Amino acid sequence: MKIESKSAVILCNGLPPNRTQIVQSLKETDLFIAADGGGNSARIMNIAPDIVIGDLDSYQHRQSDPWNVIEIASQNSNDLEKALDFALQNDITEAIVYGATGLRLDHTVKNLSVLKQFHSRFESLFFRDRYCDVKLIESPFTETLPLYTSISLFPLSGTVAGVTSKGLKYELTDDTLKNGVMDGSSNLTVSSEIKITFESGDLLFFINHESDS
Repeated sequence: MKIESKSAVILCNGLPPNRTQIVQSLKETDLFIAADGGGNSARIMNIAPDIVIGDLDSYQHRQSDPWNVIEIASQNSNDLEKALDFALQNDITEAIVYGATGLRLDHTVKNLSVLKQFHSRFESLFFRDRYCDVKLIESPFTETLPLYTSISLFPLSGTVAGVTSKGLKYELTDDTLKNGVMDGSSNLTVSSEIKITFESGDLLFFINHESDS
């Protein structure tokens, strides 16, 4: 099955997104993939995916479902990995992932590891839920955001060295972010453009939403 497209929305089996969020994203995308139990969430929201893919241990299949279903029984990859692999096989270069966070914490942590695994294989790949967007960033990194946007930084690799920021209320200057020692949570933008550089490590960037609406 080959679908000529560039961007995809992927819906996983974590905390379901606000329906308005995902409907807006679907207006600007070419392919909608539900990862296993994400197909149940899509059905509840009355949004039809193009494909449901995974080991299908959570998806409640109905004969009346109008979409294609692909079962991949392998336990060497989780359902998000299977969905992302399918996206790459169909020439997707940009993907927004919903439902990768929330509910089971171990699933959230695993999916953050998957984000690192696939980050370099997409032009753009990030998670979105009711409360934030999260992406893995490269140095140097720039982002244009409204003033006083809440953002957070997190050292996914355990340690991120040589972090310097511009345009944030609490600036970093050649600092080291380290789990259990110092992180970069709950900062605010004070400039329309922020800049972040760092020397080593894997750095997560969170854009926190004002509400879950």
